[in-house]
Amino acid sequence: MNKVILMGRLTRDPEFRLTANNTPVANFTLAVNRRFKRENDQDADFIPIVAWSRLAEFSKNYLKKGRQVVVIGRLQLRTWDDEANRRHYITEVVAEEIYFAEPKPKDVPVDSEAEVKEDVILPDLDDETIESELENFFEEDVKIPSKNNDVDEGIEDDLPF
Repeated sequence: MNKVILMGRLTRDPEFRLTANNTPVANFTLAVNRRFKRENDQDADFIPIVAWSRLAEFSKNYLKKGRQVVVIGRLQLRTWDDEANRRHYITEVVAEEIYFAEPKPKDVPVDSEAEVKEDVILPDLDDETIESELENFFEEDVKIPSKNNDVDEGIEDDLPF
């Protein structure tokens, strides 16, 4: 499974453009605080984010430098060669969902074409709240078949737990 969940602040306003096919794309960087800091080490990671189509337009209209957001997406690795035939590598997160992690600032006007729905605005969330909410996110109920089912009788003995 390739799933990334990040909460952080935008380091700059999103860079918005249209591809050759007129598909909207927005790029921005998210500063994600580290939980623990080592001596002489930065206390945040700066993660490049790419948003496509409607999320790109949403990013252009509502995301600004310093705004705290939650980004849910997938990790993507890309390579390309420049004019000097040097190979470049980039690791980025392709956004699939973006949520506000703080209330809308009072001085930000709402765009008349695309209004922000109240259900996408989250209350102030700190790291402890996020951690407690996501604590059981990936755990699934594991059901061991009973010997009464039409299942191979030795399956319970083969389970590693």
